[in-house]
Amino acid sequence: MEIGSEAHKQLFCHSFLNSHRLYEPENLPWPTLDSKTRQLLQNIPFWDEALYTERRAGDMLAAFAATVEDSLLLEAIALQGREESRHARLIEFLIQHYDLEVPSRPEHTIDQNIEPAFINFGYGECFDSFFAFGLFGIVRQAQLMPEAFFTIFDPVLDEEARHMVFFVNWMAYKLVIEGKRTFRAVNSLWQYSKALERRLGNFTTSNKKQPKKSKKGFTATGAKSMTLNLTLEGFLETCLQENAKRMSVYDERLLKPEFIPSITSKTLKFIRLLPKRKSNPIVEPT
Repeated sequence: MEIGSEAHKQLFCHSFLNSHRLYEPENLPWPTLDSKTRQLLQNIPFWDEALYTERRAGDMLAAFAATVEDSLLLEAIALQGREESRHARLIEFLIQHYDLEVPSRPEHTIDQNIEPAFINFGYGECFDSFFAFGLFGIVRQAQLMPEAFFTIFDPVLDEEARHMVFFVNWMAYKLVIEGKRTFRAVNSLWQYSKALERRLGNFTTSNKKQPKKSKKGFTATGAKSMTLNLTLEGFLETCLQENAKRMSVYDERLLKPEFIPSITSKTLKFIRLLPKRKSNPIVEPT
């Protein structure tokens, strides 16, 4: 399969379109939660950010699709936009169904420079989803929520994996047809570095702006409700395993996100060379 060819475009677009699942959040089998489990959900600090991000992504992708001339690419990008909007509706339904207290966020605006906005979002999604796969797997193994809850969110993470595969193939296709084939590796390094910089910047800014009594984070509230004795080595290992599992279902001719798994694998090898400590949990059990 020649990257950037018409056959490549047909493969990554049709693979994405044909794997779309039909469901509506309100029709899913939401489990009844006891007070302890509901409080665990309440303590997770990112529901407002997740809802805001998914809403913004859905609107941004719809706007970007409207600028795409290629009919097949337009169809695929528009479908991703609808899936992102459905993720927002799913999170909104969860918040309402379990009566969670979530702060409101201001209305978002669509970046007028729409293609760079889509590219930034795509690399950010590859970055975030890789680690989300690992966290999801760890929490599932610890059985902190009913299995029915994981059954609901497993297809959502599969959709994130689909978005990642579509994006990296679209990005490679775009660079090749623009005559920038040799810049693919450099572009990935630059874009992932910027994604990390944005996340570190958002974390620092949000911590400065939030009043002390309302500050939230996994170590302050959410993670303290999770009885996990988790080391950095164990977390990174699980991220790699869960990512490999989700990527294994896709056609071998398609590109898969490789940069973050590669860096994580190298980091994990380095950690394993360090002298072993008696205990070095990154999340202490309660």
